[in-house]
Amino acid sequence: MTMFAGLSTSTKEGRLHAEPTTDGKATGHALAGMVEGLKTQEQDRAIHELSFLERLSLLVDQQWNWRENQALERRLKAAKLKGPACVEDIDYRATRGLDKSVVRALAKDSAWVRNHENIFVIGPCGVGKSFLASALAQKACRDGHSVLYLRAAALLRELALARADGSLRHFLARLSRIDVLVIDDWAMAPLNESERREVWEICEDRYQTRSTVLTSQLPVSRWHEQIGDPTIADGILDRLVHNAHRIEMRGESMRKNRNPPRDPSPE
Repeated sequence: MTMFAGLSTSTKEGRLHAEPTTDGKATGHALAGMVEGLKTQEQDRAIHELSFLERLSLLVDQQWNWRENQALERRLKAAKLKGPACVEDIDYRATRGLDKSVVRALAKDSAWVRNHENIFVIGPCGVGKSFLASALAQKACRDGHSVLYLRAAALLRELALARADGSLRHFLARLSRIDVLVIDDWAMAPLNESERREVWEICEDRYQTRSTVLTSQLPVSRWHEQIGDPTIADGILDRLVHNAHRIEMRGESMRKNRNPPRDPSPE
């Protein structure tokens, strides 16, 4: 028998057969984590002090961690979050009105997602609404939930395109399956008739089955007039406001703080 990289060959009854090696079989069956663990064990002399079952247990743990990391990577890629936001990087020192206990309670194990609760992040431009919403959504990803981030304007464009090419039903069904839908810059402009009916359908599909995160510069009391039609506005807000956590932020734009003006004095 002759060994090659990743394959072994043997002759039987005059025929040549190619058989995968252990590494090749394991990798082919999505056991890459276990393969890496095995390679690590081979380089560790102390590993021979452990029993077979102890070594196998370590390999199983390695494989489980590898699969979890791969799944998390896929969820984060699909989420399309705005920047590398995470709850560990939230700045509570800035006078933005953030209640650390409230944010940490939401972030702890993302129970708000399991309970199908919504989050509103409200405040003026530049105070970090998008970062906070993305950080909570990123934590939900880490806790095993599917997420999608969209700016409100982009969502309305996607709805218009889907309406035009006949894929609206498919697009709405896709949104209904996402555990956490983040809509950034909500209620920035009035909705037209088609938009408000489609937003109503999104809210109806997700009501008490999924979670929605909205960021807005306008207070909730102004959302009704931005939606337009009183009956549809009542239906949308009833489904959004029910079971929602409100985080109201204040203060000056953090972008100004990051980019202080230069000294105007002559050189």
